[in-house]
Amino acid sequence: MTFDGNLPVAVIGAGPVGLAAAARLVEAGITPLVLERGASVGSSLIDWGHVRVFSPWKYNIDDAARRLLDDHGWNAPQADGVPTGREIVQNYLLPLSGTPQIAANLKLGAAVTAITRQGFDKVSSNGREDAPFVVRYTDPAGEHDVLARAVIDASGTWTQPNPMGINGLPVVGESASGRLSYGIPDVAGTRRSDFAGKRTLVVGSGHSAINVALALLELQQSDPATEIFWALRHHGVARLLGGGLNDQLPERGALGLAAKKAMDEGRLKMLTSFAARSVKSDGYEVVVEAVSNGEPVMLVLDHVVVTTGFRPDLSFLRELRLELDPAVEASPALAPLIDPNLHSCGTVPPHGVIELAHPERDFYIVGSKSYGRAPTFLMKTGYEQVRSVVAELAGDHVAARRVELVLPETGVCSVDLAVNATSSGCCGGPAPVKTDACCVADATAKSEGKAGCGCSTVIVEEERA
Repeated sequence: MTFDGNLPVAVIGAGPVGLAAAARLVEAGITPLVLERGASVGSSLIDWGHVRVFSPWKYNIDDAARRLLDDHGWNAPQADGVPTGREIVQNYLLPLSGTPQIAANLKLGAAVTAITRQGFDKVSSNGREDAPFVVRYTDPAGEHDVLARAVIDASGTWTQPNPMGINGLPVVGESASGRLSYGIPDVAGTRRSDFAGKRTLVVGSGHSAINVALALLELQQSDPATEIFWALRHHGVARLLGGGLNDQLPERGALGLAAKKAMDEGRLKMLTSFAARSVKSDGYEVVVEAVSNGEPVMLVLDHVVVTTGFRPDLSFLRELRLELDPAVEASPALAPLIDPNLHSCGTVPPHGVIELAHPERDFYIVGSKSYGRAPTFLMKTGYEQVRSVVAELAGDHVAARRVELVLPETGVCSVDLAVNATSSGCCGGPAPVKTDACCVADATAKSEGKAGCGCSTVIVEEERA
């Protein structure tokens, strides 16, 4: 770079991964500029603050962030405690954002609307890499441009929920209905009156859907008139229920087991191979017309909760040169590792700056947004991403390419729950005896000269070119 080396590195988003990036930059002697569109750090986590995460505190705190906090007398939470989203904000993100090194370089209510290179549109090439980035953002005072030597996009995907339609589009009438919620609404808390004693359809097959369904079951205990319909796009529930007792994140395994128990008791009305066709609302009820297992169904409901995942907001990146997988919308090197069409387990091989790089030099997408449309992202993965990226920006290319990561085994695979609950591995049952493998799929992959299936606990320290 030939421009002013004192320019900051812009970090978009002040969630766990964005603030971890800021802490890493501070530790490397690089000034961060953190731009957060919300009124508080961790604004997306506040939206689902009532939900307890899967992983304990020891997986949710970045090492550099911990060192910075410890320098300021932080009282760390108990390592094995499992926090809610709200507790992560209150006990970790707010203290971290309050450290002088980050507080002086944090702008709240700053929504990034565009990023480009100074003096260069997307088409212009000669001298492009020598130009600083221009980051445009809006806040209550108006519109602003700021220069940056590099950009780390940790803005997440929470504000971009997927619609109900299986074709990626909202079903007819979905956008106009006022009786649909997205994400994980607090159905048993602040919005209890909207759901208690009512008829609710939950659409989705991930852990967000399980959280909503179990909260509705809690309401059903106190108000038996509460009816719960749960619609899955695929034909079975085994993958939804996950690894159960085989999951090294007990909170996640417990969700699947609790959901299975409710199904067995008939308290959840399951609809599989579900495809919604239209939504009609008269202000009092919502009618969903759909097909389930090849048969037409019509549901008269009070509310619909759509938990079909999220997608990245790429609109403000249009002037940058990105290379994205056409299906997953992640970087091409990362996409095969996380593509849900190919990768059935909830863990991903370690990755860093090599997999996250784009043709636009010194621009990186990290955190859940780096996964594009793929699900199952752990904070610890994001922390390793920003460690590698910041090492690269600081000129320590060896450290950037040395990936060190420990991920808990998920037990979430496309096999029957009964197998998962008793096997020592997750993919296809326990590995054959006298093999260095965690499961059948792992043994098969290694026999073919591959690294393995990627589903077991990963402890890696490797150099990559």
